[in-house]
Amino acid sequence: MKRLKSYYMNIRHPHTIERKWIFPLAIGSIVSLFLIFLTMLTSPDGTPFVPLYRSITSGSVFVESKLHIIPTSTLPPPPRLAYLISGSKGDGHMLKRTLQALYHPRNRYVVHLDLESSPQERSDLQNYVRDHPVFERFGNVRMITKANLVTYRGPTMVANTLHAAAILLREGGDWDWFINLSASDYPLVTQDDLLHTFSYFPRDLNFIDHTSNIGWKEFQRAKPIIIDPGLYMTKKADVFWVTQRRSVPTAFKLFTGSAWMALSRQFIDYLIWGWDNLPRIVLMYYANFLSSPEGYFHTVICNAQEFRNTTVNSDLHFISWDNPPKQHPHNLNLNDMQKMINSNAPFARKFRHNEPVLDKVDSELLSRGPGMLLPGAWCIGSRENGSDPCSVIGDTTVLRPGPGAKRLEKLMTSLLSSEKFRPRQCK
Repeated sequence: MKRLKSYYMNIRHPHTIERKWIFPLAIGSIVSLFLIFLTMLTSPDGTPFVPLYRSITSGSVFVESKLHIIPTSTLPPPPRLAYLISGSKGDGHMLKRTLQALYHPRNRYVVHLDLESSPQERSDLQNYVRDHPVFERFGNVRMITKANLVTYRGPTMVANTLHAAAILLREGGDWDWFINLSASDYPLVTQDDLLHTFSYFPRDLNFIDHTSNIGWKEFQRAKPIIIDPGLYMTKKADVFWVTQRRSVPTAFKLFTGSAWMALSRQFIDYLIWGWDNLPRIVLMYYANFLSSPEGYFHTVICNAQEFRNTTVNSDLHFISWDNPPKQHPHNLNLNDMQKMINSNAPFARKFRHNEPVLDKVDSELLSRGPGMLLPGAWCIGSRENGSDPCSVIGDTTVLRPGPGAKRLEKLMTSLLSSEKFRPRQCK
């Protein structure tokens, strides 16, 4: 009823309502005129006393003159690499040298000295990693303090590799490829070369030398059953054979290849988590397989439908083998320098400790001084009087690729060509 009454009164007395608005309207008009008058007043230099807008800067006429074009780069962001560098008794010095030659602040590193090495050797390496000022600043080098006993021909080497991968995942996992190396390996390109080249690759590629043509290995490795004492003993001993032999598996197909590889973060996740159980089943089979590092990863990746089409058939190494290959490759020396360069490979093995060719690689391919970290665009210090340029740290996202990147590009162009890439995947 009140609402109807109010509506009725508004209709009944329209002139009364209109008169109520006359006074507020008059006040508003007076205020508006006063503001307009103020804006017309200026100071002697022409600046308004009461500006109706905020000046950008004195002397600026157009707002476009103050817009800055943000430079855009066609270069993809550089990846991060995660390295395992492992050694055994007497490898402490060489392991340090390899770490220095591989170092870049963007990457992640796990170093491992076999349990057989002396406490003093392990302590020296641990102190070096802990006290190095660059390692301390970036916190990207870890040493496995609870060392594993590793038998090269047994499954303990596979277990050690998986252990390091798990540590790298636990540390944050903000990396793209996992690369396993030993103290007998050495780089032939700088990390700027490698990171620059890998920037252009899909992050799911897996660089792993593999084949299903196991040949003589079927009778000498697949069918024999071995036991690795390193799994349950505290002292290293060679593997031993069980008299009974076994048949080749039918639940999965065996593959073999090089023990050295660069595996994607996605595949490492799969190996550690094993969400369809294949990695665990194959691992248990290879626990009794001679030289299991040359078969476990290859068999898993080529039997996993999710990953079998991500393989690039290469271990990214220059290795000098006998024909047919023996258990170990040749030790490289100065006579192999040009062959290493011509291979376009980013890594080479096998090197003796303090082999003179390593000094030649340092000076001619890596531009690295004795005892210094591998220089890159992130090193902005002076080289005068033998100074370490990496003592002054710049932008770690900037890369300065050199001749090594061009060699590496040739290798990758060949490996990823239509003639080699798809036809050589898990065959």
